[in-house]
Amino acid sequence: MKITGVKCSVLVVPDCNTDACDSSQDTIVVEVFTDEGITGIGEVDSNPWAIKAHIESAGSHIMNLGLVKLLQGQDPTQPQATWDRLYTFSAMAGRRGAGICAIGALDMAIWDIYGKATQRPVWELLGGARQESITPYASLIPDGRTLDGQRENLLRKLKWAQDVGFKAAKLEICVKGPYSHNLLQEGNNAIVELVAACRAAAGPEMTLMLDVAYCWADWKEALGVIRRLEKYDLFFVETPLSSDDLDGYARLSEATGVRIAAGEWLQTRFEFADLMDRGRVDVVQPDVGRVGGITEAMRVVQMALDRGKLVVPHCWKTGIGIAATAHVATVSANCPYIEFLPAPVAYSQLRRELVVEELAIDGGKIALPQRPGLGIELNRSAMERFSAEAEKWQLAAQAVNGI
Repeated sequence: MKITGVKCSVLVVPDCNTDACDSSQDTIVVEVFTDEGITGIGEVDSNPWAIKAHIESAGSHIMNLGLVKLLQGQDPTQPQATWDRLYTFSAMAGRRGAGICAIGALDMAIWDIYGKATQRPVWELLGGARQESITPYASLIPDGRTLDGQRENLLRKLKWAQDVGFKAAKLEICVKGPYSHNLLQEGNNAIVELVAACRAAAGPEMTLMLDVAYCWADWKEALGVIRRLEKYDLFFVETPLSSDDLDGYARLSEATGVRIAAGEWLQTRFEFADLMDRGRVDVVQPDVGRVGGITEAMRVVQMALDRGKLVVPHCWKTGIGIAATAHVATVSANCPYIEFLPAPVAYSQLRRELVVEELAIDGGKIALPQRPGLGIELNRSAMERFSAEAEKWQLAAQAVNGI
């Protein structure tokens, strides 16, 4: 079996809000085709127009070849070897950033083909299950343009998560810093107040995590707030500092007993080595698409296992990325949770509608995927609607840029 072509579809929701801190409003769906009629599906959480351009670009020399050209004629049942080929021969432009995200989307699709061709779920091809089920945590991002509005909305979503069976939830409290939700700019007291309200509402049994979206200027400010949060029994605090402040992460991790988590934006095992060895974080959070796909995610999982670190993957997109993340978690002995944006409380129509049937939660757990490949099917009518909306955005951008 050989790879014969690639199709990239940029999708955008009709009510896309550029002021929102919500990357689930757009995506790129990558379909990889073969000479035996088997098609693989992948996506990545990045700028979809940049990813499309990178995948489809030409290349004039062996250090910077286009990804489609590199894939032509390759055997999709050899995903690791294909990953190394893509990385090596696109390295001048692609060894980090959008280049790795593009490889990640393609790699996800290639694993999907491999599973479909062998009639096995991807996790079986990765070595077999290391756990009997997957534990999702509900990733809850509140709506509201005031602190009171955010509190009310977050508590309502937390109650919903408990009612439907989630045993864990992450509080997306983005009220300070560069990505403050709805342009709110509150202080550290607001973060503590919201966490306290959520712990009181959830009770002692539910696992709570906190994402503050890079809000603190340095490790000393972060430490001061985290010490105030210790009594609320948080499983981890996510992205307290800039991704590049590895020395700050190390000092913070060594100064507090609360687990520090990071890594959602990082690419390749090489950046995660720095995060673990120099940054000394407790929990690494590779996004399966952004890190370089299933192939590279599994390399990060093994590195974390060797260092005694936990892996809790980032996942903030559609049912495609959720499926890929579930397969990685299934075979990972050090992955206690996966991020799960529940469709019923998601703002994004893409999140709710792009796949026909997604993984279901029962008793706070997700059963191991059983269908071949990633086990997902695209909703083609939804894709047509979201693709038409993306074309409008592209035309608008070209008009602004005078193209």
